[in-house]
Amino acid sequence: MRVVIGGGSGFVGRELTRLLKSKGHEITFISRQPGPGKITWADVESRGLPPCEGAVNLAGENIMNPLRWWNESYKKDLVSSRVNTTRILAQAIAASPTPPHSWVLVTGVACYKPSLQTQYTEESEWTPFDFLSRLVKEWEAAGQLPENSAKKTRRVIIRPGAVLGRDGGAMKQMLIPFWLGLGGTLGSGRQPFPWIHVSDLAGIIAHALEPKEEPSTEPDVFNGVAPALNTNFEFTKELGKTLKRPTIFPVPGFFLDVFLGSERAVILTQGQKVVPKKTLESGFEFQYPDLTSALKEIVGH
Repeated sequence: MRVVIGGGSGFVGRELTRLLKSKGHEITFISRQPGPGKITWADVESRGLPPCEGAVNLAGENIMNPLRWWNESYKKDLVSSRVNTTRILAQAIAASPTPPHSWVLVTGVACYKPSLQTQYTEESEWTPFDFLSRLVKEWEAAGQLPENSAKKTRRVIIRPGAVLGRDGGAMKQMLIPFWLGLGGTLGSGRQPFPWIHVSDLAGIIAHALEPKEEPSTEPDVFNGVAPALNTNFEFTKELGKTLKRPTIFPVPGFFLDVFLGSERAVILTQGQKVVPKKTLESGFEFQYPDLTSALKEIVGH
């Protein structure tokens, strides 16, 4: 297949590229800057989509960027970097004389309201309740295709939890305090911690790029989370055990509110029990279904 990837130079994009190339697929990146094997977002807007069988959008300003203060300008960038790029791709797919057979958008589990009791599957109904859930709503809506295009192109939405891997994502910022023996639970520690190994997320995206006999006008939604339902406390203890480091310094919620901004701190201090029901039903097999295997691969020696 020829696959076009928006935002392919990031943490997930690198893993996805490695996987797709190993299967013999050709990759073209869409990025802000031109370069070898790349086209720009402006190119796609003016000239349309290059011939391809699959399109994926991973573009978006990092929500946990430690160098950016939580303010209106940052929030604006979080929205525009996701919604505008998604809209550009969806419009280019709709206008293409030979549209791709698959269009995959990777959003997030922030649409589901944090709860210690409720268990969410892909079929769970949800209503936006805060900044991040409104962002997911707008983002997913931007990827819609007109009905005549939806009959030709399968639309897939993947909602990942915290993406864990060796060279980026949530682990990068977590490892330093843990190595120093300063790791600990965040807030109460009782909050659910939906997570996925980056290799499995890349696998779900590759799986979603496969053509489907009869695309539905409604998107296929897959929760990109491991089947293990863990809390932040369980994750903290398992990471400490794998690193052979103590985990005795809990981080109070108010501390995270001050440093990250309360709307962003919610990602760490509250969580959702998310189940990959449709993902498993689709026949996808997780390489890292539990924390022990995932963390051994990432930080084990």
